Amino acid sequence: MAVMTYLEAIADGLREAMRADPSVIVLGEDVAVYGGAFKLTKGLLDEFGDRRVIDTPISEAGIVGAAVGAALVGLRPVAEMQFADFISNAFNQLVNVAATSAYRAGGCVPLVVRAPCGAGTHGGPFHSQSVEAYFFHAPGLKIVLPSTPQDAKGLLLSAIADPNPVLFLEHKALYRSLRGPVDGGLAFVPLGRAAVRRPGRDVTVATYGMMAHRSLEAAEAAARDGVEAEVIDLRTLLPLDLETVAESVARTSRLLVVHEDRLRGGLGAEIASYIGEHLFTSLDAPVSRVAAPNTPVPYAPPLEGAYLPSAGRIREAIVRLARW
Repeated sequence: MAVMTYLEAIADGLREAMRADPSVIVLGEDVAVYGGAFKLTKGLLDEFGDRRVIDTPISEAGIVGAAVGAALVGLRPVAEMQFADFISNAFNQLVNVAATSAYRAGGCVPLVVRAPCGAGTHGGPFHSQSVEAYFFHAPGLKIVLPSTPQDAKGLLLSAIADPNPVLFLEHKALYRSLRGPVDGGLAFVPLGRAAVRRPGRDVTVATYGMMAHRSLEAAEAAARDGVEAEVIDLRTLLPLDLETVAESVARTSRLLVVHEDRLRGGLGAEIASYIGEHLFTSLDAPVSRVAAPNTPVPYAPPLEGAYLPSAGRIREAIVRLARW
């Protein structure tokens, strides 16, 4: 194993996939000569050439549309959005074309769209959004948002190998701030399986992305108050591993869902609804959520800090649920 940043792990997974399978190509704005907006694709052009690492015009619809076409003729394209916010320009290609192709025509669409998402880097409302809920409603897509370098590499490898279109979200605040051990080679991490990051008996916390780290920090703080929270990192958002969440809630009788995305219409509502429907008699407290307010992401650092769910807010919610 090697210690890598979150960004280095994604780059390593992409490079391993391209070495193992010549049908894997990379395309997007500035991914070749410049090496990507975050330098994640740096060096790929030199190793694989301009037929596999392709600079595109500044057109998200064109990038995803070309990737869909490439996938339909047997390639495995990995398309990069410079920022997840601008994937809205490719919404039609991803939701109405890529996601429905298998249903309409019976063929595989092995496509990955990589998109740096999330706040915490002072990017303002156009470079800080969490976009997973927009696509969670679309049948035919898979959605991934890893929280560790190991998962970032392994889940990307699995996404590239998957026959379905996958939206692979990368929290850019973790790119260079987070380091961890990463397996070498083709170290796949399966899609659709959550990971229990911290065992506990009193409250279940279901979360993902950067909030997995804040939830772990909150759980350690709650433990000093005598409350032991179990923290589940969902990792894959579609399909959701609701079985792992349900097994935990059956033991703890309490659930807190934490996500960075806005509260209204977020994934927390879907998880809360499922637990309320299927485990109502096991609950000893209402299912609760900690999320961002229903506003754009502020640019000013103090306001952005207040916008994001903090470890303190999460700890308070954990302790409140435990004492219900």
